[in-house]
Amino acid sequence: MEWLNVSVVGNEVWRLVLFFIIVLFSLVAGRLARFSVDRIAKRPASAGRSWQPVVLKALARPFVLLGFAIGIRLGVSVLVLGEALEGIAHTCGSIVTATAIGYAIYSLVDIIDHYLRQMSERTESRVDDVLAPLVGKSIRITVMILVVMNVVQQVSGKSITTILAGLGVGGLAIALAGQDTIKNFFGSVVILGDRPFEIGDRIVFDGHDGPVESVGFRSTRIRTLNGHLVTIPNSEMVNRTVQNIGRRPYIKRVANITITYDTPPAKVTRALEIVRAILHDHEGMNPDFPPRVYFSDFNDWALNLLMIYWYHPPEYWDYMAFTERVNMEILEQFNAEGIEFAFPSQSIYLAGTSSNNDAEQPLTL
Repeated sequence: MEWLNVSVVGNEVWRLVLFFIIVLFSLVAGRLARFSVDRIAKRPASAGRSWQPVVLKALARPFVLLGFAIGIRLGVSVLVLGEALEGIAHTCGSIVTATAIGYAIYSLVDIIDHYLRQMSERTESRVDDVLAPLVGKSIRITVMILVVMNVVQQVSGKSITTILAGLGVGGLAIALAGQDTIKNFFGSVVILGDRPFEIGDRIVFDGHDGPVESVGFRSTRIRTLNGHLVTIPNSEMVNRTVQNIGRRPYIKRVANITITYDTPPAKVTRALEIVRAILHDHEGMNPDFPPRVYFSDFNDWALNLLMIYWYHPPEYWDYMAFTERVNMEILEQFNAEGIEFAFPSQSIYLAGTSSNNDAEQPLTL
């Protein structure tokens, strides 16, 4: 067994063998720990609880990397290293440890994801379904950045403040190059926080009319009534006016019914009575919003009757069917009463050649 005392790179063979055994044992221990916890998470007793499997799986995932980090730390302690090699070994151990801890925190974000997902399922708002994964992704990105900065600190031997100062110029260049992306990201945060609309709401933005299909980090997608998919940057969505048709409490109709100027006052009154009777206690009426009918104006070519009503709830096709019935009843009853509808016309008077006198003859167009 003398070969175990042979020196290799300043260390006896037995020290190197022991180092690899420690690292291998730590990896196996981490693997067994993960396997055991995964088995517990899959048991029927755990499956009936929504939280336990998520927590156990999140805890089990980093076991292998944590075992490897512990093995490196313990294994290096049995080696005889010079000052330079000891510094390198210490740096490598710190990097592996920081990565393992970061991965553990990264995995535990699954618990936050699960909690937010449950919270979003309890609410009717569909924007919460987008907000929940957005929060988880943001935390994961933050953890990754912190791990990378810690690794850079270990490799360079400089403080975080010095590293950030050195990255100032480069960060400024990156920020300028990606300012649109940054604007869109914060635009998505504003949309999800302020909730001017939800997924499925019909909105009108810059002439585009249709339901919202998705809200992402960069853009919002609208499926127009023509079937086109329109992608709008979130930075524009938060800086311009958005009409949310999907949240209107009713559909309001304002219509002008025009009748001829030679209609007697009695028939004008009768026309108002007909329209008011048709709209009395009508379908979709809210007592707080009764219909309004008035003789409103003397137009250039007609007498104007103003008709206003509100339809609840704001179901568009039901509203259109009701509007059609109202129009047909007005048409039928006006015809039965001999009330004539007016249309744009002009009267032109022509100078006559009559022998009696130069009479002007009207010509109606």
